[in-house]
Amino acid sequence: MGADTRTRRFSERTIRQVRLDCNRAMTRARFCPEQSDVVQLRCVDESLESEHSFGNQLWYFEGVGVDIDQRRCSVFGVVEYSVQFGLHELVDDGVFDSEQQRERFRHIYEREVHPPSWRQPAHRWLAIGLVAVTFTWLSYLLLRILSV
Repeated sequence: MGADTRTRRFSERTIRQVRLDCNRAMTRARFCPEQSDVVQLRCVDESLESEHSFGNQLWYFEGVGVDIDQRRCSVFGVVEYSVQFGLHELVDDGVFDSEQQRERFRHIYEREVHPPSWRQPAHRWLAIGLVAVTFTWLSYLLLRILSV
């Protein structure tokens, strides 16, 4: 039996592992593991692994954290996985005080997930510059060798 997050169904084993990693993230954020609770869990981004690249998943969770002073507060967390050969490898996690802070993490995540492309002008200029410097250096060396 699986748990439904949006339109994709995940196995109970996957949900159990994600929930465990969410609880660990809350513990690392200095919340009491016995009194804190993950209330909601959902996968917000998933790319399946292919023959040429690993997959990845980004999970959001909301919960109630209890700190060492016994104060309760809402927490917003994120857990990032790399899916390698069908196994979820934890890449990063974080616990934030607001949804806006968590969204900043997502913007960084999206920049890392999308690989660089030669369509970006900066990458083309870098390649042209590298070729120009290499050509100039080789020309200089050739002239030094011929002048000796």
